[in-house]
Amino acid sequence: MPTVRFIVSGRVQGVFFRASTREQALALGLAGHARNRPDGCVEVLAGGAPDALDALERWLQQGPPAARVDAVMREDMPEQKLHGFHAG
Repeated sequence: MPTVRFIVSGRVQGVFFRASTREQALALGLAGHARNRPDGCVEVLAGGAPDALDALERWLQQGPPAARVDAVMREDMPEQKLHGFHAG
């Protein structure tokens, strides 16, 4: 399945960003994870249909109401087999 890594910067930790991302990803039929990074960003690895990945990217640019997203970097990755979506 096509796989993409997003790095989301801004006020994205401590604002339910990972949990909200998980909800969005599952609703879009995507698998992967959302993790806090030590630099204050959130890393999202997602795999699934290209249209769903594009929809997740659009959502990540806004995030949940308490977040302030400054930038979303997208990197296409080698295809991976991912199962479920974890926010940890």
